[in-house]
Amino acid sequence: MFLIVKIGVSAILIAIITEIARKSPEMGGMIAALPLVSLLSLFWLSVQGESLKHLSQFAKGVLWGFPATAVLLLIVVLSLKASFPVVISVVFGICGWGGCLMLQKALIHAIFG
Repeated sequence: MFLIVKIGVSAILIAIITEIARKSPEMGGMIAALPLVSLLSLFWLSVQGESLKHLSQFAKGVLWGFPATAVLLLIVVLSLKASFPVVISVVFGICGWGGCLMLQKALIHAIFG
């Protein structure tokens, strides 16, 4: 039952954001850029009884994912401006996202051993 509640709340948030974006793309984008998914996930994990250590590790993972997400979005924006189809733009973005994560991992390993 709890899974259904999580899915329902998440779906409602996505629906609201996309409706706002239909009327005002910039406003919808700014709202979508809010860490709603991260905070909602953190909330659900907390409600499910995860430890503070687990929640901290999750939040750290979100933080480490931020630069790669910024790269993904930048690539998508540039690809769409260059008139690439949405699907191709997203594929390019996902490739950039993965490359950025691999680079981050290599840098962290090189710096911290």
